[in-house]
Amino acid sequence: MNVIIKHIELMERIDQLIRLQATGNPVELAARLRISRTKLYRTINMMKKLNAPIEYDISIQSFVYAEEVGFKFGFFTEEKYSHELNPFVG
Repeated sequence: MNVIIKHIELMERIDQLIRLQATGNPVELAARLRISRTKLYRTINMMKKLNAPIEYDISIQSFVYAEEVGFKFGFFTEEKYSHELNPFVG
């Protein structure tokens, strides 16, 4: 069970750095996350399989999202879920 949680936490951290356009190049990102480049690429590929439009922008040397997306993993109440889906609900 801890393995799954660790993978989710890693994806959340990568997502955060991508949103900030602050991943650096793959070597720097792997070092920052204290994982191997192989594990980094496996995790990014897993995120892509989950429909994350991740690309590498060579001009800013950072992974970026090709389009705006959201990432959320976990459980929540139906009320919170429906409230998040409709931004016009007060």
